[in-house]
Amino acid sequence: MRNLIDSSIGRLRLNGYAEGITFLLLLFIALPLKYFNGSPYPFKLVSWIHGILLIQFLYQSFVVKEEENWPSMFLLIALLAAFLPFGTFIFDQWLKKQPTQGI
Repeated sequence: MRNLIDSSIGRLRLNGYAEGITFLLLLFIALPLKYFNGSPYPFKLVSWIHGILLIQFLYQSFVVKEEENWPSMFLLIALLAAFLPFGTFIFDQWLKKQPTQGI
């Protein structure tokens, strides 16, 4: 766990998991509670948390792109992954296969 926190790619991976989990919570728990149960408060809470994590994920993607000197396509892939259900988990698998410069 310490290895993930020490590197920018590790922080991106952790943030991707957190963002992906909140997205799934939003889609499969908070939205049904809002529309079928008439309870908007879980949706508001989870959507705020998800929004903050989404912004952090995109910022961390930019940091990794700059540190590793990767092409701008990396940001496009990260953006696409953030907006697809299970996308950040697939992005994480792809990210683990990429060669790094070790900065």
